[in-house]
Amino acid sequence: MILKKGHPCGTNRWEVIRTGADVKLKCTGCERVVMLDRPTLNKRIKKVINPED
Repeated sequence: MILKKGHPCGTNRWEVIRTGADVKLKCTGCERVVMLDRPTLNKRIKKVINPED
């Protein structure tokens, strides 16, 4: 998935690791893992892409 704001490492692509009330995301650039609550994530999503892209 692509978020509106880029990560400090220079990429804005994230991989979803776990879903629930909170969503766990992993940056595809630097492998950092963050957790966001679902309403905040829904505001920040720019585009959802397939893992193969």
